[in-house]
Amino acid sequence: MTALALAMPRAQRTADDLARELVARFLRVILVTLGVLLVIGGILIAPLPGPMGLPLTVVGLMLVLRNSFKARKQFVRFQHAHPKLIFPLRRLLRREPEVVLVAWQQTLRVERLIVPRRWRMAVRWRKSFKQRAVKRSQR
Repeated sequence: MTALALAMPRAQRTADDLARELVARFLRVILVTLGVLLVIGGILIAPLPGPMGLPLTVVGLMLVLRNSFKARKQFVRFQHAHPKLIFPLRRLLRREPEVVLVAWQQTLRVERLIVPRRWRMAVRWRKSFKQRAVKRSQR
């Protein structure tokens, strides 16, 4: 009879369980709110010189996506609808983000959108750096 009683789940939750759940929900709401504020701050700071808007936005998205099921679901939908827009952001959300590579890729994309072909410098710089590196390694 005691083995049967141990195998059955508790019918009532204790006050400690309810308190833990309440604290966990409250903490999740606070983290989601902080994440939303960071994303908004990152968007506002983005036009200023320097790359400080992107890290703020990424940290805010990390907080929101890890603590909100609805936001994660919407992010996946948006990712399926616009994979080219979300791919750099997903690379930054990884455990070991490739920050320099993502920044370089975005620089090339922005240059391609804004600058006429004959004035583009980033690709030329990359090729010249590669040539210098090859010459140094051959020495």
